[in-house]
Amino acid sequence: MNKPPNGRLVLNHSTHIPGLIPILERLTCENGIQTITPGVIGRVRGHSPKLKLRVSVPIRGGFKVLARQGKTVQEVFILATLSQEELEAALDRILKIK
Repeated sequence: MNKPPNGRLVLNHSTHIPGLIPILERLTCENGIQTITPGVIGRVRGHSPKLKLRVSVPIRGGFKVLARQGKTVQEVFILATLSQEELEAALDRILKIK
């Protein structure tokens, strides 16, 4: 697990969903991940007790992922050479380790 990261994590916001950054740091070690950029935080209806990451839509060169915990949602942009299925599998693996 201590291999050098393949990708990089861009931290350009001062606020993040609690627990999100360690998960994204682990994700940078996955093959095919190039850049991960957390984006805008928003409020949503409903309540998600645990932190969940869901692949939302493809973007040029990667995917937009929605991280959700409680009533808070945060966009995460992941540039990668992975397919959507490979990215979802990597996210599932990392969330199980947590």
